[in-house]
Amino acid sequence: MMKAGNPTAQAESVQDASQTNLPMLLLGGLAAFSAYFAMYAFRKPLTVATYEDVGLMPFGLDYKSALVIMQVIGYALSKLIGIRIIAAFGLTGRATAIATLIGISWLALVAFAVVPPWMGLVCAFFNGLPLGMIWGLVFSYVEGRRTSELLGAMLCASFIVSSGLVKSAGSLMLHAGVSERWMPAITGVPFMPILLVSLWFLERLPPPSPQDEAERTKREPMHKPERAAFLRDHGLPVALLVAGYVVLTAMRDFRDNFMPEIWAALGQGGSSAVFSQTETPVAVIALAGLAALMLVKNNMRAMLAMHGLIILGGAMLGLGTLAFQAGWLAPMPWMILTGAGLYLAYTPFNAMLFDRMIAAFGKAGNAGFLIYIADASGYAGSVALLIWRSLFAPGRNWLPVFIDCAYLASVLIVGFTLCSTVYFLRSTRRSEGPAHA
Repeated sequence: MMKAGNPTAQAESVQDASQTNLPMLLLGGLAAFSAYFAMYAFRKPLTVATYEDVGLMPFGLDYKSALVIMQVIGYALSKLIGIRIIAAFGLTGRATAIATLIGISWLALVAFAVVPPWMGLVCAFFNGLPLGMIWGLVFSYVEGRRTSELLGAMLCASFIVSSGLVKSAGSLMLHAGVSERWMPAITGVPFMPILLVSLWFLERLPPPSPQDEAERTKREPMHKPERAAFLRDHGLPVALLVAGYVVLTAMRDFRDNFMPEIWAALGQGGSSAVFSQTETPVAVIALAGLAALMLVKNNMRAMLAMHGLIILGGAMLGLGTLAFQAGWLAPMPWMILTGAGLYLAYTPFNAMLFDRMIAAFGKAGNAGFLIYIADASGYAGSVALLIWRSLFAPGRNWLPVFIDCAYLASVLIVGFTLCSTVYFLRSTRRSEGPAHA
């Protein structure tokens, strides 16, 4: 038997317990993936249709652009509210909150199917408003663990793969004769059982072990004083990272929302399979490297390695576009390469980067607070890009707009992230010793 005062035996016992729970943790990662995958079925089908039968909206906006802008405004507002709510939410009632928020979003899609077009814009806003909270609630199940990179990669795979697959499902609905107005609501129905089963499993995921807390810092709600203290101590690098994330979110959302128009401009419109054909390899490329960071035990080094991945992703976006314009890449590999670059840079912000940042600084808190600061800012950038294109470049094709923005985004992403990297390297050298896990 293990003696109560034997630290070595106690550590081995904790290690054995953690290993015993590994299958359950992987099941929890799959449940997190499935829950967020299901959420996309209530958000993205709205962008599949073109709504060309509806006339221009105020300010000369086409109806689809107006819908997307209203939905993203609701989503961005939700992220802003989430800075406070998600940071202080705690562990009780998460599954109920997720199911309720997604249910409200679906009811907005039902209303969208039956109201006049101008009221559809209001429905799009209320469709996006509840959904911005879902990521932080789901991520709270997997953060603060030694396996968080693996579980986070599984979770992040959902918003890469699901967008394409949900668009394919919505496109199939349209081809089957479902109207553009009813298609978004009907597409979400088959995903409701997946959501409920996933939430049931997430609620049974074991909490972080004592060794998890020792290596990754205990995760606790962050109230206003804790949030203010963190930003006072680390505001500059957070601001640099968030600036890059604003650009990333605008580009990622632009590509995601208007992929049907981009593919049509490339001569491959009308195919429901093209969305999943590009996004599946994008997920594999982007997430394989992120999951491998679980092997890096030192939290500061892991955080700096993620800076490197963000820089690499930004470079892939610009260089891949250059290769496409030079005729070295066909449309399909170009879309895969730029998508992989965007998501290689984008996904660390949604999980691992801020999780490791909290652990590296060694202060109790949660990554949701930082994720929602980044997201609230990022979706403001997305709205700004959509409004700019609709008001100041309305006659331009989506494809050249995407190409021009890809070059600018590549430079800004690499520049902001390099500045943040230099800051952390200098602060590490000024410290008394290397930061340990």
